[in-house]
Amino acid sequence: MTHGVVLSLLFILLAGSVGYVWKNGIDAFDERVTSFYEGGCGLLLRAVGVVSSRPVASGYDEAGGLSDLAGIFRSQGKFAEAEPLAARALALDEKAFGSEHPRVASDLLALAAVCEDLGRNEQAEGLFKRSLSMREKLHGPDSAEVGESLNGLAGLYNVLGRYELAEPLFRRALSIDENVYGRDHPCVAEDQCFLAGLYKEQGRYEQAEMLYQRALDVLEKAKGSEHLTVLAVLENLADVSRMRGHLEESEALFKRLLSAEEKSLGCDHPRTAITLSSLAGLYRLQGRQKDAVPLYRRSLTICEKTFGSESRETGWALNSFALALLDTGDSNSAEPLFIRALAICEKLLGNEHPDVASVLNNLASLYFSQGKAAQAEPLFRRVLAIRETAFPPNPPDVARSLKNLATVCRVLGRRSEAESLEKRAAAIHVEP
Repeated sequence: MTHGVVLSLLFILLAGSVGYVWKNGIDAFDERVTSFYEGGCGLLLRAVGVVSSRPVASGYDEAGGLSDLAGIFRSQGKFAEAEPLAARALALDEKAFGSEHPRVASDLLALAAVCEDLGRNEQAEGLFKRSLSMREKLHGPDSAEVGESLNGLAGLYNVLGRYELAEPLFRRALSIDENVYGRDHPCVAEDQCFLAGLYKEQGRYEQAEMLYQRALDVLEKAKGSEHLTVLAVLENLADVSRMRGHLEESEALFKRLLSAEEKSLGCDHPRTAITLSSLAGLYRLQGRQKDAVPLYRRSLTICEKTFGSESRETGWALNSFALALLDTGDSNSAEPLFIRALAICEKLLGNEHPDVASVLNNLASLYFSQGKAAQAEPLFRRVLAIRETAFPPNPPDVARSLKNLATVCRVLGRRSEAESLEKRAAAIHVEP
């Protein structure tokens, strides 16, 4: 295969991918990637391999191919595979264009995102800052490129709970894009969603709801009511309505979301499973346990089919389904589901993970409700041990675990131990 043919093939693959993303959105591209991965991605790997053997003059093309391939791996959750490709693309562009070039700034941003995915937050922060500083110098402080880097750094701070650092960056990015694109542009709507997500994390639900609604109005006009980006905003808006206690409004939004996903994505799509679970959770809040059970059952079936019977997604679907069954008084059916969920979480996350503690707590509560206090006690003790050593610490969870264990001790006739645990719980300061 000649060099020209390889480059043409590489261009077709990448241009087709970029065009597909532009038309259908990244989520649709993720689905397409899954279907062509064995053939198309392997072909891209071979093409990149051929180009990489060329002289430095070909570096631009090789770096572009590596960067796009890293993006494909990242969209599939294969962060470890994506990282060396993104790093190689950065090194090639630095060699070809120098240490301060628009391509290099974009590579830094991409590598920062992968490092964040891998939990290497300090490295990610440094890369985001380098990208931001370079773009401010190359494009000016009020450019769209600077807004993109600001959102990347702010997103990292948001994930880390450093909200006081994230908010001014999100606000600055929003202001830049409003000036560059106008207030009714989809890019501005996406910025509003980023800021709304921050407010949602902080419990500032009214402000979050206002921003999500503004974004939804813009994106629906620009992309249509069934576009994946629109559905994602709709999901967040429904969730914020639930958090504000507007349960009927939230129900209507979740039903609208479910109908659109079933129509556009199919009844067995993973996103449909998430919405089924969210709507079921809302029904539990409304005391409609019998309505929740079939939705959780459907969600579990989709997760098992899509992700496998021992996946993390299936583990949480099992846990949620079991809780709904427990609500209806069917503890006998709930117990094996909790046990299976626990086994999955322990296998995937280890015995000391906070998610393991959550499932353990549910199983212990089931045993206690069945009058099996002696069987519940060691599970509650494990929950307490995990939560006391968790990082970051969660004092409310520790206090609840102390109270649960105290209740068990009282039932088992160990009054003095119960009182000691209750005093420890009372000494923990819990924010209202």
